[in-house]
Amino acid sequence: QVQLQESGPGLVKPSQTLSLTCTVSGDSITTSYYFWSWIRQPPGKGLEWMGVIFYDGTPYYSPSLKSRSSISRDLSKNQFSLQLSSVTPEDTAVYYCARGGDPWVVVPGYWGQGTQVTVSS
Repeated sequence: QVQLQESGPGLVKPSQTLSLTCTVSGDSITTSYYFWSWIRQPPGKGLEWMGVIFYDGTPYYSPSLKSRSSISRDLSKNQFSLQLSSVTPEDTAVYYCARGGDPWVVVPGYWGQGTQVTVSS
């Protein structure tokens, strides 16, 4: 059973960089052809796909966030991470990490429980 767990600070000040880590168990982030995603849900809004890192380490980003986003991974810890720079209160959301349901599929089949991040001074 694949399990994902987000971790990171719950409060970030405007203009700073938000950093989150997803720790994966029950699967390797290098398992062929799987996508590992970051998704967020602002209060009162729908889910927003932010980006993925493919099993080979290639990142892909939402065009709207590409200039501020970076997704990386730590193979020794079976973790992947998100950095979002120059945050504003509009970046306040519940942040989720997820794995594609099948190889070559971005649509998540496994989700972390989510972590609340608030951007406020």
